[in-house]
Amino acid sequence: MGLSKTIWTTPSEYLRIQQPDAPVMFFSPAVLQATARRFIDGFPGFVTYAVKSNPDEIVIENLAAAGVQGFDVASPAEMRLIRRIAPSAAMHYNNPVRARSEILTAVELGVASYSVDSRSELAKLIALVPAQGTEISVRFKLPVAGAAYNFGAKFGATVELAAELLATVADAGFVPSLTFHPGTQCTEPSAWDAYIRAAAEIAAMAGVKIARLNVGGGFPSHRLNEIEPQLEAIFRLIDTVAAEAFGSDRPALVCEPGRGLCAGAFSLASRVKAVRDDEHVFLNDGVYGAFAELPLIGIIDRTEVISPDGVKRGGETVERIVFGPTCDSVDRLPGVVALPGDMQEEDYVLFHGMGAYSIATNTRFNGFGELSVATVLKLKG
Repeated sequence: MGLSKTIWTTPSEYLRIQQPDAPVMFFSPAVLQATARRFIDGFPGFVTYAVKSNPDEIVIENLAAAGVQGFDVASPAEMRLIRRIAPSAAMHYNNPVRARSEILTAVELGVASYSVDSRSELAKLIALVPAQGTEISVRFKLPVAGAAYNFGAKFGATVELAAELLATVADAGFVPSLTFHPGTQCTEPSAWDAYIRAAAEIAAMAGVKIARLNVGGGFPSHRLNEIEPQLEAIFRLIDTVAAEAFGSDRPALVCEPGRGLCAGAFSLASRVKAVRDDEHVFLNDGVYGAFAELPLIGIIDRTEVISPDGVKRGGETVERIVFGPTCDSVDRLPGVVALPGDMQEEDYVLFHGMGAYSIATNTRFNGFGELSVATVLKLKG
């Protein structure tokens, strides 16, 4: 996947001049850096970026340039990426299950913050990681509310186990902290309320004053026209509830947005291969490509249709079933997509908010999956 050296004004300009037959991801550094500043200025604590959501080097470089000084890494490959591009940045290794070889690599690369959600994995860390100055955050889970899907199905200790683990962390001489993940695409601020109050209860049960509370990711991106995320409201609630729940023992706060930071900085252009019997739309990208996560959390309806000469289609919208290019029958976008009735074969459908879990999960299944990245000054207009 290549990044164009030319900086284009808009996606429409690029599409009109280049006429690409393969999908193109349009990247706006200005949007990414503005979003980063929104988190840094608004969140009442330390902002880290979940690298897994989009590990492209241009993303890491622009986030570092905007002032992001911490990165949530899940593998040695991500650690090495950060050490190369942002060598002085803090790395939080918050994938709570690790091979011993991965832990040793993290120690070698200077990781000083880990998460854990089980007795067996905590024993590994105690045996392999130097305690002096090293943070271990116990990850806990609660029943899900207001999220697109449940992270607690795979990770997170119960409240009771979390208290036990936290006490063990403190007794072993590590810096004791807590962490949670409220779930993906949390548009309801109250999702953080219950978790923060539970964290205070866990600390009290363990008899431990925690150094930091990582309130996770889950910060939503703008996916649907009718639901625009209210990040500042979430930031205010986190600040207020942390003060109420912990009082004078309030810990420092950390967050680890992935989607909320990077999604809005990218828009995907996929070309129309066919409009079958004026009913089904076939695109040159699908769920084995940049749309991989849509079947999991739902459609993105922030779309525009651009003609080959760069003109936006404006016909009355028609709800259509949209398929990807492969010969697999599951290669279909979820639900239906409202698209202009005057759209035609070889038009481009532009999906906004596509920067998360798209480039990283794109495959070459069935011979498709070619994807380039073009830099633009702005994503609309």
